[in-house]
Amino acid sequence: MEVNEIHRGRLIDHIQLVVRDLSASKTFYEAIFDVLKIPMGGVGEGFFWADELVVSTPDSDAALGMLTGRNHLAFQAQNREMVDAFYKCALEKGGSDNGAPGERPYHPGYYAAFVLDPDGNNIEAVYHGEAKRSAPSVHITF
Repeated sequence: MEVNEIHRGRLIDHIQLVVRDLSASKTFYEAIFDVLKIPMGGVGEGFFWADELVVSTPDSDAALGMLTGRNHLAFQAQNREMVDAFYKCALEKGGSDNGAPGERPYHPGYYAAFVLDPDGNNIEAVYHGEAKRSAPSVHITF
């Protein structure tokens, strides 16, 4: 697959999750990404990706036959309603509760929800409160 354009400028370049059931994971992540307004990047033989996240089967070249362990991934939400919608959608698409939407003590205004994906990864949607970004990301074209 050829990538001609990427968005960068955050701490993480990319993350790979290796899962048992790619179809169940694709159903789960496509649904929550739709709620969070994160576009799917693409689908390949044994994997799919969105932004800096790649989800693959254990037989992908990078996985070397091994599942990843339990991970915690937090996705940014645009508002509290989006966090609530993420939580509801995730539970409907195969996730399980790991912390209902609500304020957390991490900093004032930290509003988040937590679910476990079909492989037990702790997936969070968080809204940090009103803030301004200088840009949504760095747009790189090759």
